[in-house]
Amino acid sequence: MSKSPEEEHPQQAFGWAARDPSGVLSPLKISRRVNGDNDITLKILFCGICHSDLHAIKNDWGNSVYPIVPGHEIVGVVTEVGRNVAKFKVGDKAGVGCMVGSCGSCDSCAQDLENYCPKIILTYNAVYHDGTTTYGGYSDKLVVEEHFVVRFPANLPLDGAAPLLCAGITVYSPIKYYGLCDPGKHLGVVGLGGLGHVAVKFAKALGAKVTVISTSPNKQKEAIEILGADSFLVSRNAEQMQAAMGTMDGILDTVSAAHPLLPLIGLLKNHGKLVMVGAPDKPLELPVFPLIMGRKLVGGSGIGGMKETQEMIDFAAKHNITADIEVISMDYVNTAMERLAKGDVKYRFVIDVANTLTT
Repeated sequence: MSKSPEEEHPQQAFGWAARDPSGVLSPLKISRRVNGDNDITLKILFCGICHSDLHAIKNDWGNSVYPIVPGHEIVGVVTEVGRNVAKFKVGDKAGVGCMVGSCGSCDSCAQDLENYCPKIILTYNAVYHDGTTTYGGYSDKLVVEEHFVVRFPANLPLDGAAPLLCAGITVYSPIKYYGLCDPGKHLGVVGLGGLGHVAVKFAKALGAKVTVISTSPNKQKEAIEILGADSFLVSRNAEQMQAAMGTMDGILDTVSAAHPLLPLIGLLKNHGKLVMVGAPDKPLELPVFPLIMGRKLVGGSGIGGMKETQEMIDFAAKHNITADIEVISMDYVNTAMERLAKGDVKYRFVIDVANTLTT
């Protein structure tokens, strides 16, 4: 018989977990491993709520193993370090994103792309090297291998920066890799939610001209006056879309709902790139002819490696980039999930773990 979450490891810990596909979260006693030679222990202060947390607790992707303690936008303070740890000392501010392990020996790992390792170990709902279950940041503490921990610059607010560990790197990595921020480039950002609003901030700081593409006309003022976008397109407005045909060097598509790609491909210049970072749960129709006629590309990108994640956090600190957040208490988390499902958040929930998680 397998051990309970409370019995798997020597260190007692506490979090909130979903027990079944209803997705309802409630308190759960868990455990953490002893801090090893290469590990740091993190007292969790804040944890962002990602849309993938909602998918996971409801088993939308069919791979959930209960109980699940979600959370992969984790920031806190280091309380213990192993004897081989070089980057951190007790008292340092640090963060943990979507992964806590990889094989360390494949081509992806050798290229600092642990996020594409075939044996990537996710921060929660995964199996660690020792065969035990990983539990995420809706909890009081975390023990993590140093390699998978990000140093936080002193000037970066921990609550507003927590979502950057997923949303931030998810948009920063493809903007850099696909050359969408080169000087003079015009980038379209589809969707102005948790990913999209951060994408606008990073793209502007990197020097791109940015157009937000949204189904919601009421987001125009926010996009331009608050977030700094250069222009705004209502994707349901045929006249606006037609006028913008062939004007963009690249488009970053952050939308996780099913939507047509043909109008977006039409917005691209020849040789333009449509990069998908949203994750719709149903396949999208991809018309090939307009790709052929303009030598256009459709690509994808998923988070980033640890080296690039540190680069992103340092860049965010230099340019004062944080997510726009609503800080909540742990006992509000189920209401937050309901609101998230309806898109009722501007733009990211962050749990004040340290002050509101009580045993």
